[in-house]
Amino acid sequence: MGYLRFFALAVLAGLGGCVSPVGMQPHVAPASPVFDPVAFFAGKTHGTGVLHVIASKPRQTDVVGYGTSPGPEAIMLDQQVKQGDAAATHRTWHLHRIAPGRYAGTLTDAIGPVTAESVGAELTIRFTMRRGLKVVQHLYLQSGGRTAVNTMTVRKWGIVVARLDERIERI
Repeated sequence: MGYLRFFALAVLAGLGGCVSPVGMQPHVAPASPVFDPVAFFAGKTHGTGVLHVIASKPRQTDVVGYGTSPGPEAIMLDQQVKQGDAAATHRTWHLHRIAPGRYAGTLTDAIGPVTAESVGAELTIRFTMRRGLKVVQHLYLQSGGRTAVNTMTVRKWGIVVARLDERIERI
């Protein structure tokens, strides 16, 4: 039975290379603005991208968001998410600032807390989803402050099982 587990892990490790590393490359100008998620996601946003999941064809994504501020230094972001031909789903983010450049909150897709850290023009978000999927998102605020490039990586047992490359614009 041990050799079956080894074989399954070897297959999963090999499939990890099937997730395309090619995507939108972030471009952060030296004098980029600071990424403040409360300010960026306030109002309407629209994101389009491509989701790569191992052993699946790439899927187009379309995300329409509307953010409101329930209090100072906090954002509640409602999103309608469409992946490929599937029906749209709804998710809600809640983030609030806990220290300079640090945020905490919740997400309907996450089990447990969501953490975020802003360093310059980059915002890094971390959370865990069901089935032990670990998610890290790197959002890069582009010059002008109205567009962000999002690269999301999903891992299972340390192996990349999905990647999203997305462009988000403030409307």
